[in-house]
Amino acid sequence: MENLCCFNSVYSQVVGGRSSCSSGKGRSNQGPVKYGFSLVKGKANHPMEDYHVAKFIQFQGHELGLFAIYDGHLGDNVPAYLQKNLFSNILKDEEFWTDPSRSISKAYEQTDEAILSHSPDLGRGGSTAVTAILINNQKLWVANVGDSRAVLSRGGVATQMSTDHEPNTERGSIENRGGFVSNMPGDVARVNGQLAVSRAFGDKNLKLHLRSDPDIQSADIDQNTELLILASDGLWKVMANQEAVDIAIKIKDPVRASKQLAAEALNRDSKDDISCIVVRFKG
Repeated sequence: MENLCCFNSVYSQVVGGRSSCSSGKGRSNQGPVKYGFSLVKGKANHPMEDYHVAKFIQFQGHELGLFAIYDGHLGDNVPAYLQKNLFSNILKDEEFWTDPSRSISKAYEQTDEAILSHSPDLGRGGSTAVTAILINNQKLWVANVGDSRAVLSRGGVATQMSTDHEPNTERGSIENRGGFVSNMPGDVARVNGQLAVSRAFGDKNLKLHLRSDPDIQSADIDQNTELLILASDGLWKVMANQEAVDIAIKIKDPVRASKQLAAEALNRDSKDDISCIVVRFKG
């Protein structure tokens, strides 16, 4: 079942593993769905700042697949907090079964408020998030803040299930909040010359100019749906959505597929941490 090097039974049942572990896999108890993940530290001179969740749980008579990538910056305290708390906050909301989108949105914002209230303990850093909840292997809910991304393959065609929150595309919101977007030669656009995403958890020093509300999409998982890829921008900076699908779809074992995607990103000289989860819906 799961690679226990990255899972600790002491945690809440909805917590995954620390992303410093290299790879792991698991599967549904109710169908053919399998997942695999691979996580590679980048070339920067700081510790790994990505965390993830990847597991199936039984919850109120349903099976839920819980998958997430949390890409931290200025330390790993905020992604570690998200790993332990975000899914729990979503699932404890009483409206989850009747209005999943509302529950996800509320939990994202409440979790960010909790992070900011704990800021002396969690530091000045922040994190992106992309989360996916698979309900009974039939319905998928994806939400994100920042530039970690989810891509679904249906009939071999890649469909992006998340929205990249980049400073240039949300310049109006940033400026309306009193911030600015810098575009220095040779660098990416940054909020107030610092952060390369326009939405994030944490980042108390920039929070007046950032948003933390997620974009949310849902999809029905049908017989034409092959796989879902969740990854940090260490992959997407060097690889298009369709390229990633074309690589992963040829490899039946999802952990091998996730390792191949990470290896290809390294071959393309990605400098960032690379975290990748592949969920395969059929054999």
